[in-house]
Order: sequence, then C-alpha cells, then structure tokens
Amino acid sequence: MNTLKTQPVRGLDESGLGRTAASSASDTETHFSTDHLLSDLKRHTISGGLFTGSAQVAKFLLYLGSTVVLARLLTPRDFGLVAMVTAVTGFLTILRHAGLATPTMQCEHITQAQVSNLFWVNLAVSGMCTLIAAALAPVLAWFYHDSRLVAITLALSMTFLIGGFRVQHLALLRRQLRFKALAIIDVGSMALGVAVAIIMALMRFGYWSLVGLNLATELGSFILTGSISRWRPQWPSRRSGVGPLLSFGASVAASSFIGYLSSSVDSVLIGWRYGANSVGLYSRAVALLARPIEQLMYPISSVFVPALARLQSNPARYRRAFLLTYEAIAVVTFFCTSIIFALAHPLTLVLLGRKWERTADIFACFTIVALIRPLVMGAYWLLTTQARGRSMIITTSILSISSIVSFIAGLPFGPTGVAIAFSISGLIIRLPVIYYTCGRTGPVRTADLWGIFLRHLPLWIFVFVATYVTRIVVSHEIPLIQLFICMPVGLLAGAAFIWSVPAERAIVIYLLTSLHALKRQTRFN
Repeated sequence: MNTLKTQPVRGLDESGLGRTAASSASDTETHFSTDHLLSDLKRHTISGGLFTGSAQVAKFLLYLGSTVVLARLLTPRDFGLVAMVTAVTGFLTILRHAGLATPTMQCEHITQAQVSNLFWVNLAVSGMCTLIAAALAPVLAWFYHDSRLVAITLALSMTFLIGGFRVQHLALLRRQLRFKALAIIDVGSMALGVAVAIIMALMRFGYWSLVGLNLATELGSFILTGSISRWRPQWPSRRSGVGPLLSFGASVAASSFIGYLSSSVDSVLIGWRYGANSVGLYSRAVALLARPIEQLMYPISSVFVPALARLQSNPARYRRAFLLTYEAIAVVTFFCTSIIFALAHPLTLVLLGRKWERTADIFACFTIVALIRPLVMGAYWLLTTQARGRSMIITTSILSISSIVSFIAGLPFGPTGVAIAFSISGLIIRLPVIYYTCGRTGPVRTADLWGIFLRHLPLWIFVFVATYVTRIVVSHEIPLIQLFICMPVGLLAGAAFIWSVPAERAIVIYLLTSLHALKRQTRFN
C-alpha cells in the first residue's frame, strides 16, 4: 500500500508515551511516533484483533438486544420517520470526516501542526454540515409530505457538529494501535445510546427515542474520546505541509460518497413513494442483516488488510494468504445465509414481533445481499492493498449506478420489489464486475475468485434445502419452536456436508488451526 509521507517528526521522546500531561510540545508529539510499535508489531496486531473482535461482539449483542426491545415498544412508522431523515443526511457524515482520518493513520511521519490543522478543518466542515442539515429540514418535510421531519432533522443536525470534534482524536488512537481504548469508546457510547433510547421508549416518546439514541451515542463518544485521548490541538498554522493530506482525504471522501449513494437511495425512494411505515419495515430488514455483516468483516479487515499489504513484495505468499482467508469467509457466509434464508419468516417474528410480519419477505430477499456483500468487501481488499485507487473509484461508481437502477426498477412493486431487484442485480452485475476488476492484475485472478464462489455454492444449496424442508414439516408450530427445531437441523446438515467434502473440510481445519494459534500467541505474548 502506498504510504503518505510528510514532514518527519524529530526529537520524539518515546518515554513520554502514556503521560497524562499534554502541555509541552514533546509530550504532545509523542502521540505521533510509531517507532516503538515496530519492535513488537505481531503482538500489537494479535491483541488488536482480539480487542476489536470482542468489541464487535459486544456491539452486536447491544444492537440485537435494542432491536428486539425497541421493535416491541415502537412502531414501523417511528423507525421510518427517522430513517427517512438519515437516508438523506447520511452523506453529511462522510463530508464531516472529509476523509481526513485516513491520512492521519497512514502517514509515516506527521506533526502536531498538521494534525491540528486537520482538526480545525474537520470542525469547520462539521459545522457546515450542521447548517446544511438544518437548512434541509423544511425541504425534507416538503419532499416526504410530513411536517414532523422538521424537528427530527434539526435535532439530528447536532450530531454532525458533535462528531467533528473527535475525528482526529480517534485517528491518533488508531495510529498508536490503542485498540482497547477504541473498544471502550465504541461499546461505552453505544451502551449509553441504547439505554437512553429504551428509557425514552418506555416513557412513550415514540420516534424521539431513536433521535435520543443517535444524540446520546454521539455525546457518549465525545465524552469518552476526550477523556481517553490526551491529545489537544494547537491553533491553526501556515506552512505545515497539510496540503497533500487534504488532497488525499478528499479522494477518500469522494469514493465513500459515491458508495454511500447506493446504500441510501432505496430508503429515499420508498419514503417518497410509500411513506414512513414502508420505510420502517424496509429499514429494519436491512438492519437485521447489515449489522451482522459488519461484525463479521470489520475485525477481519482491520487486522488482515495491513498484514496483506506488507506481503506485496512476495506474490506467492500474498496470493496464498488472501485465498485462504477469502475461502474461509466464503464458507462462513454460505453456511450462515443458507440457514437465515430458509428461516427468514420465523426469525423476523421472533426478533421483531407480529406487527413486523410484512418485513419477513424483505428480510428473506436481503439474505441474498448478505451472501454477496462479504465476498464483494473481501475482493475490495485486493484493490486496497495494491493501491489501485483509480480502479477503486471506477468500480465503486459502476456498482453504485447498478444499485440505483435496481432500486428504480423495483420501486413500482413496493419495498419487497426493491429488495428483489437489488438482490438480483448483485448476483448478475455487482459480483461479476468486482471479480473482473480485482482479478485483472495482481497475484489473485478473476478465475480464482469465481472458483471459490462456485466451489462452495453446493454447501449453500444443501444446507438451505435441509433447513427449509424441515421448516415446512414443522410450519404448524409457533415461530420460536420452528427455530429450535430447524436451526440444529441446518447446523448438522452443514457439518455433515463439510466433513464429507475435502475442500470444505480443509478450510474449516485451517480456521480452527488459526484460532488455536491465535490463542497460543496471545497467551505467550
């Protein structure tokens, strides 16, 4: 991966790391030195993976618990009202960051003046985003024909300003590989937001409970970040060499913005055409699958991508490391999504309740997206680690256009039609495009990626058929009983298939061996 280089930091006192005082320049600049990490990078990577993975598990449990509780306390319309606002204003979150966390983390050398200037740029952009969101409030109310959106938009606009204060602080924590601190911030702020939302829902605040969740999470993160990170910015200065960092950040923000379009236009169109209730049903179906995918891929990506980037000089090792990891992701994804697809209806009823029954069909359609998305995200690692920025932007643009066209095509058939069109386009357009682009050059070829997909497709078919047939047999039972019976059948069917097929068995053995090695290394380090 290409590394940004700026003015080198000289005279760093590594012994100052961990001090709480930030008044002197030497104390401040110790936030930027990474030389002390190189001597034991392996231990930092392993411990970072454990902390990150543990945090993701905790966040997933919080998310699942809050989803189950809030779905019973609130209505689809409550979720839809907030989702209609965030679908439009979500792009401001990308602009708020301005892509400036990435150069702070990746620069080989960076100075106090440069990070301080980035901080003030982030803060200025965040303030601008708050004003833009406030100005959009009456526009959204007019577009969706609902005056309640004015107050919701004005309240949520404050999250952009609050979030702008912590972009550089979090980037410096990541630069120092302080994953434990980051885990505390992530889990703590989310726990606060969930608690506030549930209390407000119990007090019958309705959709304001979800607004409170967003505001409390941002405030919690702001407080925890300021308490844990001792870095403080200086006043803006000239000739700091911040120009290349701003340019690189703009490229990152542009790519993220293009990608965001494909994940928000669907809710905007459904809200405009069918109203808040339909958006609420649709957004919960998306959320039930999007969050587990994030929990699976985020810790893998944060640890594996930097390691893979360092193997570019050894194509054989690079190829082997990627294919083994990608194949493991494919096995887990095919296995899990086959069971979820077969049990989409009872799962929806158990997690959300009877009033969300119309979500079940949308949820079932999105299991196909859940099958594709980890494979697409994993393939993107090839573009990232090989620094193929132009290919990344072009590919993201093509995928976004494909998604938007599918949303428009499915819109006349309701939220379920949008989900079906999006799923089909993923299989016949997005996956082939990303496989072709990523495999054109480099050690991993397009045929390798398709080979993994096709090799493990029988696992998905076998487990789905076994689970779905069992569900038909016990369809007269209540949803919870259906899950208790069908899930073990699906798990046993998958285990039997994996054990009987050498290629599947080899991947599972690789996974178990890797986990065992991780446990041993953590114990000895």
